[in-house]
Parts: sequence; structure tokens; C-alpha cells
Amino acid sequence: MDEEAIVADAADLRRIYPEPTPRVLRKCLPALDVHCRNFIALSPFLCLGTASEAGVDVSPRGDAPGFVQVLDDKTLLIPDRPGNNRLDSLGNVAANPGVGLLFMIPGVDETLRVNGSARIVTDEDLLARCAVAGKRPRSALLVEVREAYLHCGKAMIRSRLWHDDHKVERSRLPSLGRIITEQIQDGSSVAEAEARTEYGYKHNLY
Repeated sequence: MDEEAIVADAADLRRIYPEPTPRVLRKCLPALDVHCRNFIALSPFLCLGTASEAGVDVSPRGDAPGFVQVLDDKTLLIPDRPGNNRLDSLGNVAANPGVGLLFMIPGVDETLRVNGSARIVTDEDLLARCAVAGKRPRSALLVEVREAYLHCGKAMIRSRLWHDDHKVERSRLPSLGRIITEQIQDGSSVAEAEARTEYGYKHNLY
């Protein structure tokens, strides 16, 4: 690759792209307004971005709409449901509180971006607010909002993510159990791996 074709810094980058319009800049809010609150209440899914010296990570978070609670216009509460216990996201937050959230609503092309700082909390009153069927999470993220803004739907429109004619048949990919068995080659059979996955999906969601 031609070294001159590599963007070296922010100044080079700005020479490629025009300045954002005043309207684009003004839509970035310092706190959650009624529209942001409503979007979060309807969202069953978000992507959580974190970073530390160990690296960067983006992790999915999902539950029933409203699982992320708006405590006030500057504070969000996100339960940490059972996962793989790698603690990639939480480990990053423990080292670096900066987080980026991308909220999605099925069928809606626009997304909501929220950036801020997070703390890992185990306060019993806060965890009780996140309980499902009497099961509390081990911890939750308390996010202090620094900025929030609605992102236009161009990416969703281009990808046709919510369109039925773009759904991929699950059979086009091997099962998760088969993929992991072939990747790690730990002596487990595909049937054993698939049974573990199925058990987790049925019994360890909360």
C-alpha cells in the first residue's frame, strides 16, 4: 500500500471529509431528554463498547424492552446477566470507566448512541431493581451520561437488517456447539457441546 494513502492524523482526516453541519452538532445532548428516554424504554438490545490497556471490546446486551433503566437524565442502570464469565467488558470498565452504548429497536432504522463513564456496582437496592423471576444479577453498570444523540438510519437502510427478505437461514451456519468443538478441539463431541449450549439457553439466562 502507498504510505501516502494512509490517513495519519485528525487533520488529514478532516481534509477528506467536510465539516459536520450545525444541526448535526446541536443534536448531541449532554443529558437524556424525553425522546432518548422513550428510545431506551423500547430497546431490548444494545452494544456496549469498552476499552483499556488490555484492548477494546464490544459486547451485546439484551433483555426485555426497558431492561436498561433510566434513573435520571444523567444516569443509566444496566444489569449484567449471566454470560461466559470472561469479564471482558467489566474488566475494561474496572480499568477504564469510559463506555459507548448503541441502543437498537427492532424495526426502527435509527439508533441511539450514548457515551459516558461507568462504575460496576453491587448495591442490593440497585440489583433488586434488575431482578427477573426473583434472580438478581451479580453486578450492574451505573453509567453517567456525557452525551447522547440519535443516529440516522442510513446503516440500517443499507444493510436491510430488519427486512424479512434479508434474514439468513440458520442452517447456513454450523451450530455453535459444532463451531466451538472444531475450534478448541478439547475432546468433547459435537452432541455434548450442543447439549451444553441448549442447557445454558434454557436455564442460565438469569
